[in-house]
Amino acid sequence: MIYLDYQATTPLAPEAREAMLRWLGGPESDTFGNPHSAHRMGRMAAAAVETARERVAALLPAGGQLVFTSGATEAINMVLQGTPGDVVTFATEHAAVLDCRRAVEAQGRRFTVLPVTPDGCADVEALAGHVTSSTGLVAVMAINNEIGVRNPLAAVVEIAQSVGARVLVDAVQAYGRVPVEVAADYIAISAHKCHGPKGIGALWVGHGAPVAPLLHGGGQEGGLRSGTLSPALCAGFGAAAHVAQESLSEQMFHVEQLWTMAREAFAGWELNGSAVDRWHGNLNIRKDGLDVARLMSDCRQVMFSAGSACASGSGRPSHVLRAIGLSEAEAKSSIRLGFGRYTTRQDIETAAAAILAGAKEQGL
Repeated sequence: MIYLDYQATTPLAPEAREAMLRWLGGPESDTFGNPHSAHRMGRMAAAAVETARERVAALLPAGGQLVFTSGATEAINMVLQGTPGDVVTFATEHAAVLDCRRAVEAQGRRFTVLPVTPDGCADVEALAGHVTSSTGLVAVMAINNEIGVRNPLAAVVEIAQSVGARVLVDAVQAYGRVPVEVAADYIAISAHKCHGPKGIGALWVGHGAPVAPLLHGGGQEGGLRSGTLSPALCAGFGAAAHVAQESLSEQMFHVEQLWTMAREAFAGWELNGSAVDRWHGNLNIRKDGLDVARLMSDCRQVMFSAGSACASGSGRPSHVLRAIGLSEAEAKSSIRLGFGRYTTRQDIETAAAAILAGAKEQGL
């Protein structure tokens, strides 16, 4: 099988798997301790957690506090529900942001969703016209998970700061793929999008940025996130982050080569979203009249997506594609090909041949 769905999840790095195995020992081992216990086994586990924390934080801005969570969805919810003031965000954000609307409004706070430009970028002019002194938070993606568009983060931060608002950056699709260099107050990330394990993410909180805990209990993570941490998941996340840091430039170059190949192979297809402000590991394209469900059935050996895996099965056309002005028919005739570190040139060549053959069978 050929895996081209890197926006949904990424293959677990061998280094991450190896790091995890040490902390999955049975009763004969000394590596199953609770990292919050005071005895020797607990201290060993806690040391592994802190090593992982340092490795994960190394790819984020200096300073601040890194809080481990169950994933980016939890991290985003912590900020949206645990900070004061009205919220402003954009129509192409992940459901983890947009579906917090009711929770935010239940607190008596406004939740405003702004449009994006036709190429899918956050509309900074609209943002400048909507933020006020009552705006407490602006939430924005670094890279869109469906169309790969890179948002103008510096401009968003500047506008937010002009009215004293904080900024939450969803960096899930950027972390471990491109440098995350933004003067945000909060950054949400996920391990399984950067070749780490599923079930763990993190929230980076800048100095002085307020946030209330979403979960209450034992007061772990500096009182911000109660619950026993998994040393295995933390170690896997840390190892994945370390590999990403060591190979970032090489990986970016590799992705550029794959992008060039893929663009040439699908030269007759329409590109969804900006061709310039974009992460080149995400190729979202369409062919008018394409039956995507049939195509996926005909190309069962190629793993690609018709939209966000987080919202799959809803039957609705992509809210991201609709937000950039595509009709329902155009949105439903779009596919997303995602590639990265472990994708080969042969993978792109073979997958493209299969997809193009499938489209040809439909008379396209």
